[in-house]
Amino acid sequence: MNICFLMYPWGEINPEKDSTLTLIHESVKRGHGVAICTPSNLTIRNSITSAFCSIINRMDKVPMSIKSFYKKATLREEMLPLAGFDAIFMRGNPPLDPLMLNFLDSVKDDVFIINSVEGMREANNKLYTAVFEDPNNEIIPVTHVSKNKEYLIKTIEESSSDKMILKPLNGYGGSGVILIEKAAMSNINSLLDFYINKSDGSSDYVILQEYIEGADKGDVRILLLNGEPIGAMKRIPGEKDHRSNITAGGRVAKHRLTNAEKTLCKKIGPKLVKDGLYFVGLDVIGGKLVEVNVMSPGGISYINKVSKVKLQEKVIDFVEMKIAEKSASFTRVANLKRKVNEA
Repeated sequence: MNICFLMYPWGEINPEKDSTLTLIHESVKRGHGVAICTPSNLTIRNSITSAFCSIINRMDKVPMSIKSFYKKATLREEMLPLAGFDAIFMRGNPPLDPLMLNFLDSVKDDVFIINSVEGMREANNKLYTAVFEDPNNEIIPVTHVSKNKEYLIKTIEESSSDKMILKPLNGYGGSGVILIEKAAMSNINSLLDFYINKSDGSSDYVILQEYIEGADKGDVRILLLNGEPIGAMKRIPGEKDHRSNITAGGRVAKHRLTNAEKTLCKKIGPKLVKDGLYFVGLDVIGGKLVEVNVMSPGGISYINKVSKVKLQEKVIDFVEMKIAEKSASFTRVANLKRKVNEA
């Protein structure tokens, strides 16, 4: 099997923490051909969608240590047609490049893409949680999205809570997430100006979200594969930051899913699979869904460490299964066509 990882540059990988490298290592261990490329390396040659790839050279013995593998791996450069791969793993950092999806449109019927082009288009931003029907806010906190400053201020003033969460629509990794309080209303006007108004005269949407009690104690990252949870971790904020994201200084701890979290996964899992979102990261606080991460869900290495598991094995098992199903389907159709032609 040949897999292309559409991702960030190889040189930017942190071998001790990187989930994508963990998946690459597992693929190489199993003897699969692996190539990596960045979205900027996509190209079209003679009407064929291709990519300038860095191909990981075969190794006589693949180191068991991921850190050693990263250090010893060598790469060669070659332009390859994307349709020649069995699978394409989408592992780029947000924000999503819509032009990248346009390139992939031409091969989405030939190659298994995880996650699907259509699913990525629909779910790449924080508005995706609105697709899950939840009129009583049982699994999704009360959320407002707007670029109308007066409306947002009025919403804050009318809220029954003294606290709310404010964040940019297209942020990631905890960037721009702040806790606002009614007691500091005099600062909110300037904050909204900063978040909404851009230097070029345009404006951005912001999200205003109900503050969930217990959020100061951290959140839970759940990894879902084919609609089912395969692992989770508790993310605990640092002493000087309310955010629990690891990139913002948070730390991780072992976590066992609560009944509320299991119910949440059951409610949204089928919709994720229907949309071709096979490998997803959920951010959950108090049993409520805060975000769905579909571009490059992380946490594999952390969950592996605190829970003594190897989640990458389940993920690559799944990819192998999907490729086998696709191959069997192709063979079945080809045999049927042959019988019709011979009749």
